[in-house]
Amino acid sequence: MLLGLSQIIDCPGGVVPFETTLDLSDMVVGGSRPFPSPIEARGQVRNTAGVLLLTAEIRAVLDGVCDRCCKSFRRDFTLPLEAVLVTKLESDTLDDPWTFELVGDEADLDDILTTAVVLNLDSQLLCKPDCKGLCARCGKDLNEGPCSCQPERDPRLQVLEKLLNK
Repeated sequence: MLLGLSQIIDCPGGVVPFETTLDLSDMVVGGSRPFPSPIEARGQVRNTAGVLLLTAEIRAVLDGVCDRCCKSFRRDFTLPLEAVLVTKLESDTLDDPWTFELVGDEADLDDILTTAVVLNLDSQLLCKPDCKGLCARCGKDLNEGPCSCQPERDPRLQVLEKLLNK
């Protein structure tokens, strides 16, 4: 979606509100598609002393498989967003990922929202932040309790173990 900003580019204090949805169901992350339903974004672009500042909140449902325990999960995904919109970039190399160039006098919301979601998505999809995962030996889900496996002994310390047996 292109958001027209011609009325506020030269008007300090001007505001353009927006509300949009974006379909990211084709996006693949770690072999899964984490956004089966469209993401929703609501916000505004404000001209503050000649600087166009986009503020928004992105809401979506994150659907995935936990990278630690391999269980499917679904949870809400909320992301605050702030970005600076410029009419022309000073150089081709952009150091700040939160600065976006306008297309004429319009902001490409699809590009901005997709970039924000990709940059803020965790590198590991977890069912919960403190997921304990699976036992490497028996495969038991450690979130349900400890397994009966004995801890593996360090082979470098086997000589010391012989001393304990005496």
